[in-house]
Amino acid sequence: MLKTVLPLLVVLFILMLPPAVHADHPVSSANGEIGILTGYGSSFVGFGETRHKVQTWDTILRAGFFLSDEVGKGSWYQGRHELLLELPYHMAVDYGGRSMVGGYGLGHWRFTSLERVVPYVLAGGGVLFVDLGLPTMGTKLCFSYQGGTGVQYFIDRNTALNLEYRYHHISNAGTANPNEPINSNKLLMGVSFYY
Repeated sequence: MLKTVLPLLVVLFILMLPPAVHADHPVSSANGEIGILTGYGSSFVGFGETRHKVQTWDTILRAGFFLSDEVGKGSWYQGRHELLLELPYHMAVDYGGRSMVGGYGLGHWRFTSLERVVPYVLAGGGVLFVDLGLPTMGTKLCFSYQGGTGVQYFIDRNTALNLEYRYHHISNAGTANPNEPINSNKLLMGVSFYY
């Protein structure tokens, strides 16, 4: 119950904070961002062919580069395209601290029609070196695709707090047998600095 209610309480708290004061939206004029996320992930046993419960503590370094000017001004979808490059570290807490490391490229849409809160959606994937010791994965070189949504709250002109959910898939993409996937939920929090 607490896992379900806690994210909602955090979002409500953020929405009750007073708005940051600035002439234009920080995302509207930024060139990019750098940031760090951390959080918890857990696989779904029985979803697809996932047979193992894998719980992770995740740390993700990110660099973002805006690809467009603000589009759709005055509409609900007003926002900007961004390319995110990420360096993830996923430590499997229930497999003796074994880990997964790699790189992701994600497409990102940041909605800018609200002043203090910036919702966003993302999707993409990348390559992971997986050292979980699971013989059902077939190889240590794996691939990931993911999609998610999140929200940022600007605490000043260049700094934002992040709260993000991701669906996260890992498998060897049929390059080896067996090929058990790991399908997970991830809840991440962090901070981003815009420049």
